[in-house]
Amino acid sequence: MSDFLQRFERLTQFRMKPYASSVRKTRDATFFLVRDDRSKYLVVIGKRGICERFEGQKIGEIEQDDVLLCPMNNENCETLTEFLPSLKPATCTMKLSFGFGDRLGVATAAHAQCVNKEKCFPVFAQQSVREITRTERTWSDVLYSAIWGVFESGYDGLFGADADHVKKIEDLEKAARVGYTMFTIDPSDHIKDPAKFDRRELARFYEEHPLRRAIETRYVGKSFTILGERLTFDEEEFAELFVTYIDAIDHVEECYKALRATIGGSFDLEVSIDETSLPTTPLAHIFFVQELVRRGVEFQTLALRFPGEWQKGIDYIGDIDLFAEELDKHVAIVKMFTGYKLSLHSGSDKFSVYPILAEKTEGTVHVKTAGTSYLEAIRVVAKFAPDLYREIHKFALSRFEQDRASYHVTTDLSKIPDVDSLSDDELVHLLDQPDSRQLIHITYGSVLTAKKDGKSLFKERIMKVLFEHETDHYAFLRTHLGKHLKLLGV
Repeated sequence: MSDFLQRFERLTQFRMKPYASSVRKTRDATFFLVRDDRSKYLVVIGKRGICERFEGQKIGEIEQDDVLLCPMNNENCETLTEFLPSLKPATCTMKLSFGFGDRLGVATAAHAQCVNKEKCFPVFAQQSVREITRTERTWSDVLYSAIWGVFESGYDGLFGADADHVKKIEDLEKAARVGYTMFTIDPSDHIKDPAKFDRRELARFYEEHPLRRAIETRYVGKSFTILGERLTFDEEEFAELFVTYIDAIDHVEECYKALRATIGGSFDLEVSIDETSLPTTPLAHIFFVQELVRRGVEFQTLALRFPGEWQKGIDYIGDIDLFAEELDKHVAIVKMFTGYKLSLHSGSDKFSVYPILAEKTEGTVHVKTAGTSYLEAIRVVAKFAPDLYREIHKFALSRFEQDRASYHVTTDLSKIPDVDSLSDDELVHLLDQPDSRQLIHITYGSVLTAKKDGKSLFKERIMKVLFEHETDHYAFLRTHLGKHLKLLGV
Protein backbone atom coordinates (compact mmCIF):
# COMPACT_ATOMS: atom_id res chain seq x y z
CA MET A 1 0.00 0.00 0.00
CA SER A 2 2.89 2.39 0.69
CA ASP A 3 4.01 2.00 -2.95
CA PHE A 4 0.44 2.80 -4.02
CA LEU A 5 0.44 6.01 -1.98
CA GLN A 6 3.87 6.98 -3.27
CA ARG A 7 2.56 6.70 -6.82
CA PHE A 8 -0.28 9.04 -5.87
CA GLU A 9 2.17 11.53 -4.38
CA ARG A 10 4.25 11.47 -7.57
CA LEU A 11 1.07 11.99 -9.57
CA THR A 12 0.38 15.20 -7.63
CA GLN A 13 4.09 16.17 -7.70
CA PHE A 14 4.23 15.73 -3.93
CA ARG A 15 1.86 18.65 -3.34
CA MET A 16 -0.55 16.43 -1.43
CA LYS A 17 0.17 14.22 1.55
CA PRO A 18 -2.00 11.12 2.02
CA TYR A 19 -3.34 10.00 5.41
CA ALA A 20 -2.07 6.42 5.28
CA SER A 21 -4.42 5.42 8.12
CA SER A 22 -7.45 6.35 6.03
CA VAL A 23 -6.85 3.95 3.11
CA ARG A 24 -9.78 1.61 2.57
CA LYS A 25 -10.23 -0.72 -0.37
CA THR A 26 -13.29 -2.38 -1.78
CA ARG A 27 -13.37 -4.86 -4.62
CA ASP A 28 -13.68 -2.08 -7.19
CA ALA A 29 -12.17 1.08 -5.68
CA THR A 30 -9.71 2.60 -3.23
CA PHE A 31 -10.55 5.55 -0.97
CA PHE A 32 -8.35 7.73 1.24
CA LEU A 33 -7.87 11.29 2.45
CA VAL A 34 -5.11 13.72 1.52
CA ARG A 35 -4.16 17.26 2.47
CA ASP A 36 -2.27 20.13 0.93
CA ASP A 37 -1.32 23.37 2.64
CA ARG A 38 -4.91 24.63 2.66
CA SER A 39 -7.42 21.82 3.00
CA LYS A 40 -8.25 18.10 3.03
CA TYR A 41 -9.74 16.10 0.18
CA LEU A 42 -11.18 12.67 -0.53
CA VAL A 43 -9.40 10.64 -3.19
CA VAL A 44 -11.35 8.01 -5.12
CA ILE A 45 -9.46 5.63 -7.39
CA GLY A 46 -11.60 3.33 -9.49
CA LYS A 47 -13.42 2.80 -12.75
CA ARG A 48 -15.34 5.66 -14.30
CA GLY A 49 -18.72 4.34 -13.20
CA ILE A 50 -17.68 4.49 -9.56
CA CYS A 51 -15.98 7.87 -9.83
CA GLU A 52 -19.05 9.35 -11.45
CA ARG A 53 -20.92 8.76 -8.17
CA PHE A 54 -18.77 11.41 -6.47
CA GLU A 55 -18.48 15.14 -6.92
CA GLY A 56 -14.86 15.85 -7.83
CA GLN A 57 -12.19 16.44 -10.47
CA LYS A 58 -10.18 13.82 -12.33
CA ILE A 59 -6.46 14.48 -11.82
CA GLY A 60 -4.95 11.45 -13.54
CA GLU A 61 -4.87 7.67 -13.74
CA ILE A 62 -3.19 4.84 -11.83
CA GLU A 63 -3.18 1.41 -13.46
CA GLN A 64 -5.97 2.48 -15.84
CA ASP A 65 -8.18 3.57 -12.94
CA ASP A 66 -9.36 7.16 -12.72
CA VAL A 67 -8.01 9.24 -9.84
CA LEU A 68 -10.63 11.66 -8.56
CA LEU A 69 -9.97 14.52 -6.11
CA CYS A 70 -13.17 15.33 -4.19
CA PRO A 71 -14.27 17.93 -1.66
CA MET A 72 -15.14 16.62 1.80
CA ASN A 73 -18.77 17.71 1.61
CA ASN A 74 -21.87 16.04 2.99
CA GLU A 75 -22.91 14.60 -0.36
CA ASN A 76 -19.59 12.85 -0.91
CA CYS A 77 -19.63 11.60 2.67
CA GLU A 78 -23.04 10.05 2.19
CA THR A 79 -21.92 8.38 -1.04
CA LEU A 80 -18.77 7.11 0.67
CA THR A 81 -20.83 5.36 3.35
CA GLU A 82 -22.67 3.47 0.61
CA PHE A 83 -19.37 1.93 -0.46
CA LEU A 84 -18.10 1.62 3.13
CA PRO A 85 -21.14 0.80 5.33
CA SER A 86 -18.93 0.44 8.41
CA LEU A 87 -18.72 4.24 8.44
CA LYS A 88 -22.40 4.47 9.32
CA PRO A 89 -23.21 4.87 13.04
CA ALA A 90 -24.68 1.94 14.93
CA THR A 91 -26.43 1.20 18.21
CA CYS A 92 -24.43 0.47 21.34
CA THR A 93 -23.23 -3.09 21.88
CA MET A 94 -21.05 -2.76 24.98
CA LYS A 95 -21.25 -2.20 28.74
CA LEU A 96 -19.04 0.91 28.68
CA SER A 97 -19.79 3.72 26.27
CA PHE A 98 -18.27 7.18 25.99
CA GLY A 99 -19.54 10.30 24.23
CA PHE A 100 -17.03 12.58 22.51
CA GLY A 101 -18.46 16.02 21.81
CA ASP A 102 -16.79 17.94 18.98
CA ARG A 103 -18.00 21.53 18.62
CA LEU A 104 -15.55 22.34 15.81
CA GLY A 105 -15.95 19.18 13.72
CA VAL A 106 -12.21 18.40 13.55
CA ALA A 107 -11.54 16.27 16.64
CA THR A 108 -12.97 12.84 15.80
CA ALA A 109 -9.82 11.42 14.18
CA ALA A 110 -7.96 12.03 17.44
CA HIS A 111 -10.88 10.78 19.53
CA ALA A 112 -10.86 7.54 17.57
CA GLN A 113 -7.16 7.09 18.29
CA CYS A 114 -8.02 7.02 22.03
CA VAL A 115 -10.51 4.18 21.80
CA ASN A 116 -9.98 0.50 22.48
CA LYS A 117 -12.87 -0.90 20.46
CA GLU A 118 -12.77 -4.12 22.48
CA LYS A 119 -13.48 -2.33 25.75
CA CYS A 120 -15.47 0.81 24.92
CA PHE A 121 -18.25 1.79 22.54
CA PRO A 122 -17.54 5.35 21.33
CA VAL A 123 -20.21 7.88 20.42
CA PHE A 124 -18.27 10.13 18.05
CA ALA A 125 -21.10 12.31 16.77
CA GLN A 126 -22.61 13.91 19.85
CA GLN A 127 -24.09 17.38 20.02
CA SER A 128 -26.91 18.98 21.93
CA VAL A 129 -29.53 21.26 20.46
CA ARG A 130 -28.03 24.08 22.51
CA GLU A 131 -24.59 23.44 21.03
CA ILE A 132 -25.91 23.18 17.49
CA THR A 133 -27.80 26.44 17.90
CA ARG A 134 -24.85 28.30 19.41
CA THR A 135 -22.34 27.06 16.83
CA GLU A 136 -24.76 27.55 13.90
CA ARG A 137 -24.29 23.95 12.77
CA THR A 138 -26.81 21.29 11.73
CA TRP A 139 -27.41 17.65 12.64
CA SER A 140 -25.92 16.72 9.25
CA ASP A 141 -22.78 18.80 9.79
CA VAL A 142 -22.11 17.13 13.14
CA LEU A 143 -22.70 13.60 11.84
CA TYR A 144 -20.73 13.90 8.62
CA SER A 145 -17.74 15.62 10.24
CA ALA A 146 -17.58 12.70 12.69
CA ILE A 147 -17.73 10.18 9.84
CA TRP A 148 -14.88 11.96 8.03
CA GLY A 149 -12.86 11.76 11.25
CA VAL A 150 -13.55 8.04 11.66
CA PHE A 151 -12.51 7.51 8.04
CA GLU A 152 -9.30 9.51 8.48
CA SER A 153 -8.29 7.64 11.61
CA GLY A 154 -8.74 4.16 10.17
CA TYR A 155 -10.98 3.19 13.09
CA ASP A 156 -12.89 0.09 12.05
CA GLY A 157 -15.13 -0.59 15.05
CA LEU A 158 -18.73 0.30 15.72
CA PHE A 159 -19.60 3.81 16.90
CA GLY A 160 -22.72 5.80 17.70
CA ALA A 161 -24.27 9.17 16.90
CA ASP A 162 -26.17 10.94 19.69
CA ALA A 163 -28.72 13.73 19.24
CA ASP A 164 -28.13 15.07 22.73
CA HIS A 165 -30.39 16.90 25.19
CA VAL A 166 -33.30 17.20 22.79
CA LYS A 167 -36.45 18.80 24.14
CA LYS A 168 -38.68 19.00 21.06
CA ILE A 169 -40.11 16.19 18.96
CA GLU A 170 -39.33 18.01 15.70
CA ASP A 171 -35.62 18.05 16.60
CA LEU A 172 -35.68 14.33 17.34
CA GLU A 173 -37.32 13.65 13.99
CA LYS A 174 -34.76 15.77 12.11
CA ALA A 175 -31.86 13.91 13.71
CA ALA A 176 -33.53 10.55 13.07
CA ARG A 177 -33.95 11.29 9.38
CA VAL A 178 -30.27 12.23 9.07
CA GLY A 179 -29.16 8.89 10.53
CA TYR A 180 -28.53 9.32 14.25
CA THR A 181 -28.65 6.13 16.30
CA MET A 182 -28.95 7.53 19.83
CA PHE A 183 -31.39 10.09 21.15
CA THR A 184 -31.14 11.80 24.52
CA ILE A 185 -34.48 13.19 25.62
CA ASP A 186 -34.25 16.12 28.03
CA PRO A 187 -37.63 16.60 29.77
CA SER A 188 -36.29 19.19 32.23
CA ASP A 189 -38.81 21.81 31.08
CA HIS A 190 -41.53 19.46 32.34
CA ILE A 191 -40.03 18.76 35.78
CA LYS A 192 -41.60 20.77 38.59
CA ASP A 193 -39.35 21.69 41.51
CA PRO A 194 -41.71 21.80 44.51
CA ALA A 195 -39.52 24.47 46.13
CA LYS A 196 -40.31 26.86 43.28
CA PHE A 197 -44.10 26.50 43.32
CA ASP A 198 -46.88 27.51 45.66
CA ARG A 199 -47.86 24.52 47.78
CA ARG A 200 -51.57 25.09 47.19
CA GLU A 201 -50.99 25.16 43.44
CA LEU A 202 -49.12 21.85 43.61
CA ALA A 203 -51.81 20.28 45.77
CA ARG A 204 -54.47 21.35 43.29
CA PHE A 205 -52.42 19.94 40.39
CA TYR A 206 -52.16 16.62 42.21
CA GLU A 207 -55.82 16.37 43.21
CA GLU A 208 -57.12 17.30 39.77
CA HIS A 209 -54.74 15.25 37.63
CA PRO A 210 -56.69 12.61 35.66
CA LEU A 211 -54.00 9.92 36.12
CA ARG A 212 -53.42 10.48 39.81
CA ARG A 213 -55.80 7.89 41.27
CA ALA A 214 -54.82 5.09 38.89
CA ILE A 215 -51.10 5.61 39.45
CA GLU A 216 -51.46 6.26 43.17
CA THR A 217 -52.79 2.75 43.77
CA ARG A 218 -49.66 1.26 42.22
CA TYR A 219 -47.24 3.00 44.55
CA VAL A 220 -48.65 4.29 47.83
CA GLY A 221 -47.69 1.86 50.58
CA LYS A 222 -45.33 -0.12 48.37
CA SER A 223 -41.81 -0.70 49.74
CA PHE A 224 -38.43 -1.55 48.21
CA THR A 225 -35.32 -2.73 50.02
CA ILE A 226 -32.19 -1.08 48.64
CA LEU A 227 -28.87 -2.18 50.16
CA GLY A 228 -30.64 -3.19 53.35
CA GLU A 229 -32.61 0.05 53.65
CA ARG A 230 -36.39 -0.16 53.39
CA LEU A 231 -37.85 2.63 51.25
CA THR A 232 -41.62 3.18 51.22
CA PHE A 233 -43.86 5.32 49.06
CA ASP A 234 -45.98 7.03 51.71
CA GLU A 235 -48.78 9.37 50.59
CA GLU A 236 -46.81 12.58 51.02
CA GLU A 237 -43.68 11.23 49.33
CA PHE A 238 -45.66 9.86 46.39
CA ALA A 239 -47.62 13.08 45.92
CA GLU A 240 -44.39 15.09 45.67
CA LEU A 241 -42.82 12.66 43.21
CA PHE A 242 -45.98 12.57 41.10
CA VAL A 243 -46.19 16.35 40.88
CA THR A 244 -42.47 16.67 40.18
CA TYR A 245 -42.11 14.08 37.43
CA ILE A 246 -45.44 13.10 35.87
CA ASP A 247 -45.35 15.71 33.08
CA ALA A 248 -41.74 14.75 32.29
CA ILE A 249 -42.72 11.08 32.04
CA ASP A 250 -45.60 11.98 29.71
CA HIS A 251 -43.18 13.98 27.53
CA VAL A 252 -40.67 11.13 27.32
CA GLU A 253 -43.43 8.73 26.28
CA GLU A 254 -44.60 11.13 23.58
CA CYS A 255 -41.04 11.55 22.25
CA TYR A 256 -40.47 7.81 22.25
CA LYS A 257 -43.62 7.17 20.22
CA ALA A 258 -42.58 9.83 17.71
CA LEU A 259 -39.16 8.21 17.30
CA ARG A 260 -40.74 4.79 16.87
CA ALA A 261 -42.92 6.20 14.11
CA THR A 262 -39.94 7.83 12.38
CA ILE A 263 -37.28 5.12 12.66
CA GLY A 264 -37.78 1.74 11.07
CA GLY A 265 -35.05 -0.08 12.95
CA SER A 266 -33.54 -0.05 16.42
CA PHE A 267 -32.09 2.93 18.24
CA ASP A 268 -30.61 3.78 21.61
CA LEU A 269 -32.70 5.99 23.87
CA GLU A 270 -31.36 7.93 26.80
CA VAL A 271 -33.56 9.77 29.29
CA SER A 272 -31.91 12.69 31.04
CA ILE A 273 -33.27 14.07 34.31
CA ASP A 274 -29.96 15.60 35.36
CA GLU A 275 -30.62 19.16 34.15
CA THR A 276 -32.37 20.16 37.36
CA SER A 277 -31.48 21.41 40.82
CA LEU A 278 -33.16 18.33 42.33
CA PRO A 279 -30.82 15.43 43.16
CA THR A 280 -32.57 12.23 42.11
CA THR A 281 -33.64 10.24 45.18
CA PRO A 282 -33.81 6.43 45.08
CA LEU A 283 -37.63 6.56 45.19
CA ALA A 284 -37.68 9.11 42.37
CA HIS A 285 -35.44 6.79 40.34
CA ILE A 286 -37.79 3.85 41.00
CA PHE A 287 -40.91 5.84 40.18
CA PHE A 288 -39.50 7.27 36.95
CA VAL A 289 -38.22 3.94 35.67
CA GLN A 290 -41.30 1.93 36.58
CA GLU A 291 -43.58 4.41 34.86
CA LEU A 292 -41.50 4.38 31.68
CA VAL A 293 -41.45 0.58 31.66
CA ARG A 294 -45.18 0.39 32.35
CA ARG A 295 -45.80 2.63 29.34
CA GLY A 296 -43.63 0.50 27.07
CA VAL A 297 -40.82 3.03 26.70
CA GLU A 298 -37.65 1.08 25.86
CA PHE A 299 -34.62 3.05 27.04
CA GLN A 300 -30.99 2.03 27.30
CA THR A 301 -29.48 4.73 29.52
CA LEU A 302 -30.72 7.02 32.29
CA ALA A 303 -28.94 10.21 33.39
CA LEU A 304 -29.71 11.10 37.00
CA ARG A 305 -28.97 14.25 38.98
CA PHE A 306 -26.36 13.18 41.52
CA PRO A 307 -25.51 15.23 44.62
CA GLY A 308 -22.73 17.81 44.38
CA GLU A 309 -21.73 20.28 41.67
CA TRP A 310 -21.33 19.03 38.11
CA GLN A 311 -20.04 22.20 36.56
CA LYS A 312 -18.76 22.46 33.01
CA GLY A 313 -15.12 21.82 32.21
CA ILE A 314 -13.83 21.24 35.76
CA ASP A 315 -13.63 18.42 38.30
CA TYR A 316 -16.45 17.39 40.61
CA ILE A 317 -17.22 19.74 43.50
CA GLY A 318 -18.79 18.12 46.55
CA ASP A 319 -18.65 15.31 49.07
CA ILE A 320 -17.10 12.42 47.16
CA ASP A 321 -18.14 9.93 49.86
CA LEU A 322 -21.77 11.07 49.62
CA PHE A 323 -21.61 10.71 45.83
CA ALA A 324 -20.27 7.14 46.20
CA GLU A 325 -22.97 6.29 48.74
CA GLU A 326 -25.78 7.58 46.53
CA LEU A 327 -24.30 5.92 43.46
CA ASP A 328 -24.36 2.58 45.28
CA LYS A 329 -28.10 2.95 45.82
CA HIS A 330 -28.81 3.87 42.21
CA VAL A 331 -26.67 1.01 40.89
CA ALA A 332 -28.65 -1.37 43.13
CA ILE A 333 -31.89 -0.06 41.61
CA VAL A 334 -30.54 -0.56 38.08
CA LYS A 335 -29.67 -4.17 38.95
CA MET A 336 -33.12 -4.65 40.44
CA PHE A 337 -34.89 -3.61 37.24
CA THR A 338 -32.15 -4.41 34.64
CA GLY A 339 -32.30 -3.48 30.97
CA TYR A 340 -30.57 -0.09 31.18
CA LYS A 341 -27.45 1.57 32.52
CA LEU A 342 -26.63 4.86 34.21
CA SER A 343 -25.27 7.84 32.31
CA LEU A 344 -23.06 10.63 33.63
CA HIS A 345 -23.54 14.02 32.01
CA SER A 346 -21.22 16.99 32.27
CA GLY A 347 -18.60 14.27 32.39
CA SER A 348 -15.74 16.41 31.12
CA ASP A 349 -12.76 16.47 33.50
CA LYS A 350 -14.53 14.75 36.43
CA PHE A 351 -11.32 12.90 37.17
CA SER A 352 -11.95 12.36 40.88
CA VAL A 353 -15.23 10.60 40.09
CA TYR A 354 -14.23 8.23 37.29
CA PRO A 355 -12.52 5.48 39.33
CA ILE A 356 -15.51 5.37 41.70
CA LEU A 357 -17.95 5.34 38.78
CA ALA A 358 -16.11 2.50 37.06
CA GLU A 359 -15.86 0.44 40.26
CA LYS A 360 -19.44 0.90 41.48
CA THR A 361 -21.06 0.28 38.09
CA GLU A 362 -18.66 -2.55 37.27
CA GLY A 363 -17.86 -0.69 34.06
CA THR A 364 -21.47 -0.62 32.90
CA VAL A 365 -22.02 3.09 32.34
CA HIS A 366 -22.21 5.84 29.73
CA VAL A 367 -20.17 9.05 30.10
CA LYS A 368 -20.63 12.24 28.10
CA THR A 369 -18.02 14.89 27.40
CA ALA A 370 -18.28 17.89 25.10
CA GLY A 371 -16.60 21.18 25.94
CA THR A 372 -13.32 19.65 27.03
CA SER A 373 -12.33 18.94 23.42
CA TYR A 374 -13.04 22.56 22.50
CA LEU A 375 -10.81 23.65 25.38
CA GLU A 376 -7.97 21.52 24.02
CA ALA A 377 -8.42 23.21 20.65
CA ILE A 378 -8.11 26.62 22.29
CA ARG A 379 -5.04 25.33 24.13
CA VAL A 380 -3.45 24.82 20.71
CA VAL A 381 -4.35 28.40 19.83
CA ALA A 382 -2.82 29.67 23.07
CA LYS A 383 0.41 27.79 22.34
CA PHE A 384 0.87 28.57 18.66
CA ALA A 385 -1.11 31.81 18.15
CA PRO A 386 -0.88 33.69 21.47
CA ASP A 387 -2.09 37.00 20.06
CA LEU A 388 -5.24 35.31 18.73
CA TYR A 389 -5.78 33.70 22.11
CA ARG A 390 -5.58 37.10 23.81
CA GLU A 391 -8.27 38.40 21.45
CA ILE A 392 -10.51 35.42 22.17
CA HIS A 393 -9.95 35.71 25.92
CA LYS A 394 -10.88 39.40 26.04
CA PHE A 395 -13.94 38.84 23.86
CA ALA A 396 -14.99 35.96 26.12
CA LEU A 397 -14.80 38.25 29.15
CA SER A 398 -17.16 40.69 27.43
CA ARG A 399 -19.65 37.88 26.74
CA PHE A 400 -19.41 35.85 29.94
CA GLU A 401 -22.28 37.33 31.96
CA GLN A 402 -24.72 36.91 29.10
CA ASP A 403 -23.53 33.43 28.07
CA ARG A 404 -23.49 31.99 31.59
CA ALA A 405 -27.29 32.37 31.88
CA SER A 406 -27.98 28.78 30.78
CA TYR A 407 -25.24 27.22 32.94
CA HIS A 408 -24.79 26.71 36.65
CA VAL A 409 -21.21 27.75 37.39
CA THR A 410 -19.36 29.44 40.25
CA THR A 411 -16.73 31.06 38.05
CA ASP A 412 -14.83 33.92 39.71
CA LEU A 413 -13.50 36.20 36.98
CA SER A 414 -11.39 38.09 39.51
CA LYS A 415 -9.17 35.00 39.81
CA ILE A 416 -8.25 35.12 36.13
CA PRO A 417 -5.08 37.13 35.49
CA ASP A 418 -4.90 39.90 32.90
CA VAL A 419 -3.73 38.19 29.71
CA ASP A 420 -1.68 41.24 28.75
CA SER A 421 0.39 40.73 31.88
CA LEU A 422 1.28 37.15 30.93
CA SER A 423 4.06 36.01 28.63
CA ASP A 424 3.20 33.97 25.55
CA ASP A 425 4.47 30.82 27.26
CA GLU A 426 2.22 31.40 30.27
CA LEU A 427 -1.02 31.67 28.30
CA VAL A 428 -1.41 27.95 27.70
CA HIS A 429 -1.52 27.33 31.47
CA LEU A 430 -4.72 29.38 31.75
CA LEU A 431 -6.48 26.32 30.34
CA ASP A 432 -5.47 24.42 33.48
CA GLN A 433 -7.12 26.91 35.84
CA PRO A 434 -10.83 26.25 36.65
CA ASP A 435 -12.09 29.83 36.33
CA SER A 436 -10.39 30.54 33.01
CA ARG A 437 -11.41 27.09 31.72
CA GLN A 438 -15.04 27.91 32.40
CA LEU A 439 -14.68 31.37 30.85
CA ILE A 440 -13.56 29.80 27.56
CA HIS A 441 -15.91 26.81 27.81
CA ILE A 442 -19.12 28.78 28.31
CA THR A 443 -18.50 31.46 25.68
CA TYR A 444 -17.77 29.04 22.83
CA GLY A 445 -20.91 29.94 20.89
CA SER A 446 -20.24 33.68 20.96
CA VAL A 447 -16.61 33.16 19.95
CA LEU A 448 -17.37 30.78 17.07
CA THR A 449 -20.17 32.88 15.60
CA ALA A 450 -18.76 36.39 16.18
CA LYS A 451 -18.60 38.42 12.98
CA LYS A 452 -17.48 41.85 11.89
CA ASP A 453 -18.61 43.30 8.56
CA GLY A 454 -20.02 39.87 7.72
CA LYS A 455 -16.72 38.07 8.28
CA SER A 456 -15.80 35.65 11.03
CA LEU A 457 -13.86 37.28 13.85
CA PHE A 458 -12.32 34.13 15.29
CA LYS A 459 -13.56 30.81 13.90
CA GLU A 460 -11.71 30.84 10.58
CA ARG A 461 -8.47 31.80 12.30
CA ILE A 462 -8.97 29.11 14.96
CA MET A 463 -9.54 26.49 12.27
CA LYS A 464 -6.45 27.65 10.38
CA VAL A 465 -4.27 27.27 13.48
CA LEU A 466 -5.69 23.79 14.15
CA PHE A 467 -5.09 22.75 10.54
CA GLU A 468 -1.51 24.01 10.52
CA HIS A 469 -0.77 22.36 13.87
CA GLU A 470 -2.89 19.26 13.44
CA THR A 471 -0.29 16.88 14.88
CA ASP A 472 -0.11 18.87 18.11
CA HIS A 473 -3.90 19.28 18.23
CA TYR A 474 -4.42 15.53 17.93
CA ALA A 475 -1.72 14.87 20.54
CA PHE A 476 -3.40 17.23 23.03
CA LEU A 477 -6.73 15.49 22.47
CA ARG A 478 -5.28 11.99 22.80
CA THR A 479 -3.59 12.91 26.06
CA HIS A 480 -6.58 14.65 27.60
CA LEU A 481 -9.38 12.34 26.50
CA GLY A 482 -7.12 9.36 27.01
CA LYS A 483 -6.84 10.37 30.67
CA HIS A 484 -10.64 10.24 30.92
CA LEU A 485 -10.80 6.75 29.47
CA LYS A 486 -7.87 5.43 31.49
CA LEU A 487 -9.53 6.48 34.75
CA LEU A 488 -12.66 4.65 33.60
CA GLY A 489 -10.62 1.49 33.26
CA VAL A 490 -9.97 1.49 29.50
